[in-house]
Amino acid sequence: MRRLFLSGLCATLIAAQAAADTQPVNQLPSDLKTLPDTIDRALSEFYTPGMSVGIVKNGKIVYLAGHGLRDKEQGLPVTPDTWFRLASVSKAFTATTVAQLVDEEKLNWHTKVEDVLPGFRMADPFASREMDITDLLTHRSGLGSGAGDSMLWPEPSGFSRQDIVHNLRFLTPQYSFRSEYAYSNVMYITAGEIVAHLTEDSWESRLQNRVFAPLGMDCFGGDVPGYVLENHAISYGHNDERGIYPIPRNQLAEKGIVSAAAGGVSCNATGMLKWVQMWLDEGKSAGGETILSEDAYNTMLTPQTLLSVDDTDEEWDHMHFKAYGLGWRLMDIFGHKVISHTGTLSGYQTYVAFVPDQQLGVVVLNNGSNYGARGAVMQTILKAYLPESDKRNWIDEYRAYQDKQEEKYLARHTTPSGSGEVLLPQNTYAGRFSDEWFGLMTVYPEGDTLRIKSDKMPTLTGRLEPFDDHTFVIRWDNQNAASDAFIRYQVNVKREVTGFTLYPFTEREITNHEWRDMVFTVDKE
Repeated sequence: MRRLFLSGLCATLIAAQAAADTQPVNQLPSDLKTLPDTIDRALSEFYTPGMSVGIVKNGKIVYLAGHGLRDKEQGLPVTPDTWFRLASVSKAFTATTVAQLVDEEKLNWHTKVEDVLPGFRMADPFASREMDITDLLTHRSGLGSGAGDSMLWPEPSGFSRQDIVHNLRFLTPQYSFRSEYAYSNVMYITAGEIVAHLTEDSWESRLQNRVFAPLGMDCFGGDVPGYVLENHAISYGHNDERGIYPIPRNQLAEKGIVSAAAGGVSCNATGMLKWVQMWLDEGKSAGGETILSEDAYNTMLTPQTLLSVDDTDEEWDHMHFKAYGLGWRLMDIFGHKVISHTGTLSGYQTYVAFVPDQQLGVVVLNNGSNYGARGAVMQTILKAYLPESDKRNWIDEYRAYQDKQEEKYLARHTTPSGSGEVLLPQNTYAGRFSDEWFGLMTVYPEGDTLRIKSDKMPTLTGRLEPFDDHTFVIRWDNQNAASDAFIRYQVNVKREVTGFTLYPFTEREITNHEWRDMVFTVDKE
């Protein structure tokens, strides 16, 4: 009871102090004196409006500053206290709340998921029976990368967390259980539901009381107070036609999001430096309170799932190993163990890293959609503190890397072509169609075209263009939120439409895609 009281008191004091601006800090070593200019050039080069950067070294903040704009239209600057969505950097917070339950002996790392959530079931019976707590946090469920993300994005989602856990049974495995690394957001949402179930509280509340409050972090896993919206970074994208443009659907709002345990935490550089310092202090807060036991701390930073080391890793970082722990990626860079995670959401790019043997922690938060900005800044900082490393112009390196990737994409990319006509009158394809887990989609006439809308995902709307036979192309209204897709109708011998499936707009054969487990049939209701 005393712990809860003190945590609540701490949270109250944090809120009371929120209006006090954190002053920028610049005590950079000589090798990094040009960092502010590098950050500004990275923002310009990679079409990113603003960025907040923090560095801790040997227990002291040596850099903390905002660069660029949090709101382009209003000309409002980023500060150290500007809030961003952390995207997948949130995963380490979820793993921490699980680790705390292990410390409390409410479960262990090998507790079976179905023993805690009786309704949990995967399509693979073996995975249903054997999946444990560690499996949820290590991206080895057997699902393909991103499976189930169609229930999360584009925001807002009409699926509840209970819906998401229930619908896991409809997702076809791409690999054998525990055989491959494949990134999974829905497994982290399931882990958040484990926390909620065992604590009889929301995951967000548990995170607030047991992590943010004792660390003095003015950060949030769910709903945010009004003062956050007075200094939050608006999310932006970029393309050649529109330039830099806002992405309203992903912006911070007072209401939390269903995917919070996978990617919905909101925080600022000031708060994140306290988080990184806790990891450098091996699970202790600045005041000496234990956030994680030694066993939990070490378990989270132990390799669980191996990751491949590619040519770029070897060239840039002299890397020999890379793995996923619990909410963190683990690797060596020029012989130093580096723990890090990135976060990627349309309009927010984040990167957090710490190097225990150098007592170094780095936080990079920005409100753009190009990973080059965060990557170039992070590489510049890390390499300045690792004496064995190469000193390069990392903006140029990332630009050259992206140019090469674009060349590869264009070399293999072809645009599908059809007759531009379908076999039946267009309105024949209109109607209400349902899938057993994704729910209802409606195709309806509007003028001389057909349109489509999702019942569960209200921003998933678009128009249908005839392609060929019984196939149309869906041009989604929000091209930033979803890529064009084929809608392939099934027609019976009476030339009656019976349903449809969806497929990416490509000539390539793709087995793992967001629509693979959806089969829509005519809705009878």
